[in-house]
Amino acid sequence: MTHTTAHTSLGYLTGEAADGVIRFRTVPYATPPMGELRFAPPKPVAAWTGVLDASAPGPIPPQPPSRLAAAMGNFERAQSEDCLTLAITTPAIDGRRPVIVWLHGGAYLSGAGSLDWYDGGPLAKSGGVVVVGVNYRLGPLGFLRFPGLADGRMGVQDIALALRFVREHIAAFGGDPDRVTVTGQSAGGGAIMRLLDDPATEGLFHRIIVQSGPARLRLDPEEATQRGRRFARLLDIDPDTRDAGEQLRRMPVAPLIAKQMVLAGELSSFGAAVPAFTPCADEGRPFDAERIARTIAARRIPMIIGTTREEMHAFYAGNPAMRDPDPAAVAAWFEKLTGSAATIDTYARHRPGGSRLDLFGDLMTDHQFLLGSLDLARRVMANKGTAFVYQFDWSGPGSPWKACHTIELPFTFGTLPAWNAPMLQGLDQATYLSLSGTMMESWSAFAHGGDPSLPNLAWPTYGPGRETMCFGAMVGVMGDPAGFGWKIGG
Repeated sequence: MTHTTAHTSLGYLTGEAADGVIRFRTVPYATPPMGELRFAPPKPVAAWTGVLDASAPGPIPPQPPSRLAAAMGNFERAQSEDCLTLAITTPAIDGRRPVIVWLHGGAYLSGAGSLDWYDGGPLAKSGGVVVVGVNYRLGPLGFLRFPGLADGRMGVQDIALALRFVREHIAAFGGDPDRVTVTGQSAGGGAIMRLLDDPATEGLFHRIIVQSGPARLRLDPEEATQRGRRFARLLDIDPDTRDAGEQLRRMPVAPLIAKQMVLAGELSSFGAAVPAFTPCADEGRPFDAERIARTIAARRIPMIIGTTREEMHAFYAGNPAMRDPDPAAVAAWFEKLTGSAATIDTYARHRPGGSRLDLFGDLMTDHQFLLGSLDLARRVMANKGTAFVYQFDWSGPGSPWKACHTIELPFTFGTLPAWNAPMLQGLDQATYLSLSGTMMESWSAFAHGGDPSLPNLAWPTYGPGRETMCFGAMVGVMGDPAGFGWKIGG
């Protein structure tokens, strides 16, 4: 291993060269949001003197254990509020290569762009791209709304500042600031929608890939404020006292992280785990899929968007309480989401022999992930934009996790050795190498030219036939995801 030095206008940084790429694992893009800057919008990092060693992993944002550890496995990293850094991986620091900026998922409360799961090495090396993983503030530190203290958007503001850093400095790492693809999974996909709704982000990115983006993307300000007030009470702070905000700013980080989980427990119900803090909408500007679609089309931003076949099994398969879900509770959800409890019979026709859990999982997958993704793709195309749709449906033989939320990530990054995930049991090396190679090649082709098609694998845009690329035991174009056209746009 050797070291390579990059020269930005802020100063010099050293990265580690190994395996055909150079990794700058801890590149600061903002002033540490600590002390008086806790809960404040991020401030750009100041220039430094000397050479900054960015070769070693830095701390990740403060967070609780992942709620999907049973499916994904777990990770351990040092945590600190001084966490606003980028993990930049590049084939070389000269040239101008397309850039892929990665926004991790984790329900806005866990994860980090700098985890080994998301190491940019395989993608950078195989695709000739620069990969940038973003660490942004999570939980209350990133998304608390408390008037006079925090606006509920700090985490997304972190991401926007990271993209400005990329625009201004990525050339020093061999990247092209005019070819930036933002890729986000789950919460990261939701963050992309929030970025698109901010006029100030125009020009910061030129293509988007949304992987398993959630249907509900943000809280309205009133609800977010009520959650902030309840959170203060859980911390034994009267939200109406004059110094309530200052008490929150001075509170040690550990209780902030712990009490958000108490609040999340109060908000959650059967079948629906609700994070306490998510991005807050602007006053008088609720989420509008049509407005987002028009923005994507007007800015000429090509989009890939997709889901896994059984997203919700990541949340249910490892939960003993969901092994035999209450029939009345399941019926109530079908009634709420489809207008009739009898709709479960229609779902059953499409999953022969499926258990009640399977059918409930299909329902929630549709309404939490699939239908919103397909609706956005349809709207983008109707506004004369460009949308490509995929479904990931590989799963291990007999796996209780099925093709669940997050299962595509080891394939899109080519990082299987970094994973010890129950959801991947039964994956043979030949299947992994072939499927991962195809997906990385498509993602890289999209970053290079805005089209994920390959020489021997045409990927059409999403049109009247609802053309969808399927990645699984077979790879190719199908119609409606899983053939469930009866559920879409009905």
